[in-house]
Amino acid sequence: MIYSSRVLNVKKQRVMKKRITGYFLLFLFISISIPGISQEHSIAADRFAVMLDSLRRLGIILNEPPDTPVIKLSPSQAIGYLQQKHQQHQWKNTRDPLRYAIGQMIYEASYPPYDSSEYFLRNYIYDSLNIRWDRFYIWEPLKLKVPLAGVQVPADTAMIHLPQPVTVARDTSLLVVVDTLREVSSDSPGFPFRYYRYPFEGDSIKAAVKTLIDFVEARDSSIIHITGLGDAVTHVWLNSRSDIMKRYWLRNEMGDSITVWIGAPSRNTIGLYLEHGVNFRRPAKQGYYSDARIEVQEVDKSTLLQVKTIPAKPQLWKYRSEAAFALNQGAVSNWVKGGESSISVSTDITGFANYANKDIKLSSNNFGRIKFGLLKSGDSDIRKNLDLLETNSKLNHKAFGKFDLSAVLLFKTQVAKGYSYTKTDTILVSRFFNPAILTAGIGLDYKPDKTTSINFSPLSYKGTFVPDTARIDQTKYGVASDKKARNEPGLSFMITNEFKPLKTVSVTNRLQLFTNYINNPQNIDIDWEMIVTASLNWFTDVRFNTHLIFDDDTKTPLFDKDKQPVIDPSTGRQKSTARIQFKELIGFSFVFRF
Repeated sequence: MIYSSRVLNVKKQRVMKKRITGYFLLFLFISISIPGISQEHSIAADRFAVMLDSLRRLGIILNEPPDTPVIKLSPSQAIGYLQQKHQQHQWKNTRDPLRYAIGQMIYEASYPPYDSSEYFLRNYIYDSLNIRWDRFYIWEPLKLKVPLAGVQVPADTAMIHLPQPVTVARDTSLLVVVDTLREVSSDSPGFPFRYYRYPFEGDSIKAAVKTLIDFVEARDSSIIHITGLGDAVTHVWLNSRSDIMKRYWLRNEMGDSITVWIGAPSRNTIGLYLEHGVNFRRPAKQGYYSDARIEVQEVDKSTLLQVKTIPAKPQLWKYRSEAAFALNQGAVSNWVKGGESSISVSTDITGFANYANKDIKLSSNNFGRIKFGLLKSGDSDIRKNLDLLETNSKLNHKAFGKFDLSAVLLFKTQVAKGYSYTKTDTILVSRFFNPAILTAGIGLDYKPDKTTSINFSPLSYKGTFVPDTARIDQTKYGVASDKKARNEPGLSFMITNEFKPLKTVSVTNRLQLFTNYINNPQNIDIDWEMIVTASLNWFTDVRFNTHLIFDDDTKTPLFDKDKQPVIDPSTGRQKSTARIQFKELIGFSFVFRF
């Protein structure tokens, strides 16, 4: 490395000596040639030229700088060259004003003006963007046998002997929709989009483009400020299509004025109109003239305005509540035919919370309900005639078609103490969480429409809990005498439906079925509730509510025709059996929905 540096220094010294020698010879030659110019001009010139050629060959005198070439570029070549120079790595400061100006010019030259884009959008064939609506569905043939009207085979046919004429049926195939596609693409090579998610999107694009073109055309306007000697300023909007004329006074330095009307009769046009009845007269002499000026506020339309996007937050949860209050009263005094005065009050409050997230195909339906009623009849104490606390939660994930993977959780109990009344005694039979019924299941949920849900859970669990066995007889609810809970694995089936036979009448049905895989699977537990509501006005309804329960494990005491207990001879105790439990309520209700 040191040797190479020394060699380079020696070479540089030799070059410098050669140049100094050349400069000295040139100076000597010029000094000698000057006296002979007047004598032999042509000879001296020739010698000078020969001397310059010799010096150029030796490398002492360099060639003169070449002339600047004429550079001719097409617009596309100029855009490509400036795009390379506009790259960030070629600039010391990426925010250099020169770089911004070049970038703006590249954008203006690379893209057509708005008028060209407007013409292209107005004349675009939007029908080429449409995809047939039937492409968004999967069709499958359904084979049917359709009888041919009026065509029969006589009984005395030579080939087949039948006792009577037979109607001829013909095989017919119908196309039915079995599923809906999420995304559909077009086979056309000129189709610009990758896919559509919904039919008629081409028509939506066409409508949106037309709306924006009309909006931009109506909004695309420039304001011009017209001033004179005074402080008054007249604002004129170009291209606003307002056709509004404004009155303006042109004043001179003497305070005299003349009235003109200013407006924008058409696009990019300013109209000046003289006031009616005004005549002109050429003055004899004018000392001086005042300068009138027009200030124009330019609007830079070369760049698009920054659009502030409004984030659309999807509403995943939807809530609603409903509260119904009913009051019934009847009074009897000295009524010969007999009877008792009574008063009853009941309330039914239900809250709904539904979740739907289409992006992850997840949904959940939840509701909680409390129903409570009291009755006062005759001289008896206030008694409970309605008591129900229940929750229902269902979590679904889209599976295929109209089927969802589903998980269901049901819970039922009561709020207050419940008693069984006899002529001589009052027996506590229920209280809060005694009993409590919990049902959970995993399976499929089928929704043929928005108001119907059919849930089938082959993996289900039903638990009946009576923690307070000291005061409540748990055997009434199917729990063994030495236990506080009954656990049943099985299958559950639940149907929920709501329909409106009339505009003001709605019928809601909830049917729950459960069967135990291990113990008597043929005995199915039934829980069916029906609510019929007829709206009278915005806050009053007529409600008819029925509730039917049958549980093979829930036993009730057995009485004979004389209402005497039936005794089991083997045990000496009163017999009990599973029977249908039924409750019905009808009345006027005050309903509040929020």
